[in-house]
Amino acid sequence: MTQQLITPELRQWIVEQAVAGHPPEEVLKSMLASGWAEDVAIKALEDTLTAHLDAQARLKSLPPAVPVPEPDLSDSPSCVWAHDREVRVLTSLRHPRVVVFGGLLSEEECDEVVALAAARLARSETVETSTGGSEVNEARTSEGMFFERGEHEVCRRVEARIAALLNWPIENGEGLQVLRYRPGAEYKPHYDYFDPVHSGTPSILARGGQRVASLVMYLNTPIKGGSTVFPDVKLEVGPIKGNAVFFSYDRPHPMTASLHGGSPVIAGEKWVATKWLRERVFT
Repeated sequence: MTQQLITPELRQWIVEQAVAGHPPEEVLKSMLASGWAEDVAIKALEDTLTAHLDAQARLKSLPPAVPVPEPDLSDSPSCVWAHDREVRVLTSLRHPRVVVFGGLLSEEECDEVVALAAARLARSETVETSTGGSEVNEARTSEGMFFERGEHEVCRRVEARIAALLNWPIENGEGLQVLRYRPGAEYKPHYDYFDPVHSGTPSILARGGQRVASLVMYLNTPIKGGSTVFPDVKLEVGPIKGNAVFFSYDRPHPMTASLHGGSPVIAGEKWVATKWLRERVFT
């Protein structure tokens, strides 16, 4: 079989497709239809798009990319072992980096986290970036609470599982945040990283650096609505009990395409637990 080479012409074509707004999965489909081997096509896409994004960042005087959590999906597994449990890989996107996992939590673990959190719920707040504190924001209409890292045995078990799954130290994670969305509640599209232009950001970063990834775990299945949406790539992830959606962002900039939100709940409730991961040890 003739070896397929990743030529400068191919790289240029991939960049042209990206500039024209074609998503990576569409470009990959076109390459496969043209006879490219899947492993060669995926490598060409990943290497070329990463280099292109880095070049664009340098032109705009943006900070360089930093290491981010990353599950080991190098051989396209359907399942991965995460500390003490087998987890299914349902969907994987490269840009933005999004992975949907099936069965990250058991039914019993979901119910236990909900029960522990229920008595401590209050109107959800967001980070107030000018001071580094928190505030009630009309864009977020849920109720929520935070567990300290390792506060309960179930928290420790889930945190160890996340650390193994994403190859990221437990101590680099914030405590679990649990949210309840009643009918009509939503979280409008936003970014999870801390914007460097705001005056309060340095005090936030002092506790562990930037957020570099998020993991949203679904603790129940709403009757209708409540999907996690990624508007930049028109991706919608359904909230299924025990499943989770992971996404990372290697610099605090919209070029990561990590814009996301929680669609309004139409019927029933939605319970989620969110884990934010930092560059360094979170204190």
